[in-house]
Amino acid sequence: MTRTLTPAQLKAWLHDGEEIALLDVREHGQFGEGHLFYAVPLPYSRLELEVSRLVPRLGTRVVVCDGCSDGSDGSDGVAELAASRLASMGYTGVHVLAGGCAAWSAAGLRLFQGVNLPSKTFGELVERQLHTPRIAATELARRQAAGDNLIVLDGRPFSEYRKMNIPGAICCPNGELALRIGELVPDPTTTVVINCAGRTRSIIGAQTLIGFGIPNPVFALENGTQGWTLADLGLEHGSTRRHGSNATPADLAERRTRAAGLASRHGVPTVNAEQARRWLDDPSRTCFVLDVRTPEEFAAGTLAGAQHAPGGQLLQATDQHVGVRGARLLLVDSDGVRAPVVASWLRQMGWEASVLSDGIGDGIAAPLGLPRAEPLLAQPLEPIDAAVLATELDARRVAAIDLRPSMAYRAAHVPRSTWSIRPRLAADAKALGRPVVLIADEPALARLAAVDLQQAGLPAPRLLAGSLQGWRDAGLPVETSPRVPSDTDCIDHLFFVHDRHDGNKDAARRYLAWETGLIAQLDEQELSAFRIT
Repeated sequence: MTRTLTPAQLKAWLHDGEEIALLDVREHGQFGEGHLFYAVPLPYSRLELEVSRLVPRLGTRVVVCDGCSDGSDGSDGVAELAASRLASMGYTGVHVLAGGCAAWSAAGLRLFQGVNLPSKTFGELVERQLHTPRIAATELARRQAAGDNLIVLDGRPFSEYRKMNIPGAICCPNGELALRIGELVPDPTTTVVINCAGRTRSIIGAQTLIGFGIPNPVFALENGTQGWTLADLGLEHGSTRRHGSNATPADLAERRTRAAGLASRHGVPTVNAEQARRWLDDPSRTCFVLDVRTPEEFAAGTLAGAQHAPGGQLLQATDQHVGVRGARLLLVDSDGVRAPVVASWLRQMGWEASVLSDGIGDGIAAPLGLPRAEPLLAQPLEPIDAAVLATELDARRVAAIDLRPSMAYRAAHVPRSTWSIRPRLAADAKALGRPVVLIADEPALARLAAVDLQQAGLPAPRLLAGSLQGWRDAGLPVETSPRVPSDTDCIDHLFFVHDRHDGNKDAARRYLAWETGLIAQLDEQELSAFRIT
């Protein structure tokens, strides 16, 4: 029988100093419309695929929540489903928040819109408390046009940068700034402007360089690319400018000295391999080993069991990498610069962050945990060719259900197919009343969906070979449906976060107002967890 707890009990647990994983198992769109401040988004549709990474220790105290545990708000009562599945996977400390987010709100406790709340709030607090210098889009454009001695560095990952960037900006993700600034800006009189899409990474990037002690004037671009667009200034698209290779910088010794000083000021411990192994072998605590280097470096080799968490993104979206509040974080790099700098920020965010003394050279191995989802994924689904599926659909002998993201379905899908998502799949399949063929880009997700169907008493589904691309490769037509599924049904998509990147100025204004209004919504316990100095 699932254990439950009240909002008051959960509030106490969140601030008692013990480890806790608070998992909101609704889909991303539902989560973004209102959730608890410390909730980690882990949609039920991906539960078994992601939980081992976010909550690696089976004995962790876990609380699962949804919008309203009886499903009356349309969130499908997935908390109970998720709790049952987690228990079957071996998690021993699983509880459900009785009444879900609705009960939390009814108890006079606040729900928050948006995503990455602790990280976003931290950025706003940093700007307020450290008085981060900023420059308006119109002033930057004026200075660029005047030929001033300045450089714009975009602190986002290269994939984001390529979508849109400030004209002339160079991509240098925030986690790389401290290591690469010497080669990018050799002149100490050059003005450095850091930008991102909105606010957080602009602020943290600029303040990183200021705290690192570079002599240059440093500014955060106020409101990032969104502020630029709101000022009716044009963006570039598809740019390829980026910081140099991953080669060792010539001034590495100076970089290390500066990083060590920054880490010391913020109380970041450096631990050796022996201490790290003791932490990793401790059955009562969770220790995440996080490699903060670039994707290319990580792919070339890392510590066994380490998770890739590029430094800038780890600060921007900590809840996407770490699912256990109160866990130990052990950061590794290969240079002695990036890990100390990122750890100094994590300490100020309230995390117990440390640095492994010799980085990836220390040779420790983080426990990978049991392959807990494997029994559910062991049985592959019977494939069906596109041509055969087309014939079966024409004869109305099967029903095709598309499990890809709702926006992908709107853009193109198999004619006569229906969009669904895992929490609603069993009910949708029963309503169709025919044997099911699933369409999915991830076979593992389709196999989990098949388990749900069979547990609901339905026959095992088949899987379209090659997903939609296989259908297209067979020369078969696709349909588009810009309004189907409806916005209400697209529970996997948070519109106000995504629409701001599509030139929607109203969405951009709403997003920026949300971001700048975060601090005022926190209570004293939530505010006191941050330690900005």
